Amino acid sequence: MTAQSVKTTAIPAGSPHFHYQNGVLHAEGVSLAALAKELGTPLYVYSRAALATAFTAYQQAAGSHEVLVCYGMKANSNLAVLKEFARLGSGFDIVSGGELARVLAAGANPGKVVFSGVGKQVWEMQAALNAGVKCFNVESVPELKRLSKVATDMGKTAPVSLRVNPDVDAKTHPYISTGLKENKFGIAIEEAAEAYKLASSLPGIAVVGVDCHIGSQITEVDPYLDALDKLLKLIAQLDGMGIKLKHLDLGGGLGIRYDDETPLAPKVLLDRVFAQLQSRGFGHLELVLEPGRSLVGNAGVMLTTVQYLKLTEARNFAIVDAAMNDLMRPALYEAWHGVLPVSPRAVDGVLYDVVGPVCESADWLARARTLSLEEGDVLAIESAGAYGFVMAGNYNSRTRPAEVMVDGDRFHVIRQRETFEDLIRGESCLP
Repeated sequence: MTAQSVKTTAIPAGSPHFHYQNGVLHAEGVSLAALAKELGTPLYVYSRAALATAFTAYQQAAGSHEVLVCYGMKANSNLAVLKEFARLGSGFDIVSGGELARVLAAGANPGKVVFSGVGKQVWEMQAALNAGVKCFNVESVPELKRLSKVATDMGKTAPVSLRVNPDVDAKTHPYISTGLKENKFGIAIEEAAEAYKLASSLPGIAVVGVDCHIGSQITEVDPYLDALDKLLKLIAQLDGMGIKLKHLDLGGGLGIRYDDETPLAPKVLLDRVFAQLQSRGFGHLELVLEPGRSLVGNAGVMLTTVQYLKLTEARNFAIVDAAMNDLMRPALYEAWHGVLPVSPRAVDGVLYDVVGPVCESADWLARARTLSLEEGDVLAIESAGAYGFVMAGNYNSRTRPAEVMVDGDRFHVIRQRETFEDLIRGESCLP
């Protein structure tokens, strides 16, 4: 294929925390080439400073308003990541009993936890009630009735916010759109008032808020404002029914830069939200947010090493040691991730598809990227801090990568590389 000019001055998506120094890509003060050499690849690398910078942006945007930021930990649930956000004062948005256990293991305050998810089981409700979570985001009337019984049987009261589906198009990928009528999430806004009436009458239930979540990787403010307008009309209706709410949970979903997107800054969104709340007479409500991707997405990269360069008439393939089991988003969503050479070559590049060794045609990480490569080169797959390792699996009996947190000029292994012994633990043959 025809040679093309290769960019040698690319600004990493995670800049300034990821940057080139003396011709080598660094995370803060640590060379990614050195990390790859010492620890091997595939390897997830996160920047501690990037986590703090992203969280601080929400704190600053909140200003003097009462805002609780609950990190959507489904994006990245490593204990070290959770601990960092807990230190910064974050709450947590969880969707399973396992995520609750992780939050508690990280030493976080369960009183800052909101429990979302459409399929909460009895044991999960019991664990959350015993832990003393801030709120259950209830997603259906059957779930509401089950929670009432569980709480009553335990002699406890469950604080409840109903997740309302406002039927708002978040203008994002259909797999991560969550606020339309056809999505499985929440209670239709037309049915919400009746559901709240039921909730207020049930034993063991204390109605405290309203919740919505319209999607992920959102880069425009209008979908949020459309959803907020509908929620405020509902809150006013409930107020007239004598149902007084304490908080409004606007969910998460703010996007990040993967390619050429212009992310929506927290302050731009919150300034508009606060203005609406004030003008409609609901400025007293606590605002709860559930950001995930925007806190961790560009705080991480995945390193991978080129194994073979396969040049064909139709396509050129850079076959690397990472695969769809390590980073699922391209195979699942046809998602774009930037690809940066850790040590760029100052020569023309050619178009490559970056692919893994798994026996599936969907096993690709990037398509049609101009790169100058040789076998043994290390590549950084950008924007891998969210929905990266957490979605990794063991297909083809591949072990999962290690995870590293960089802190200035030091690094810490926060998850050991999985071994074959880990892979088969719990399995047994018939006698």
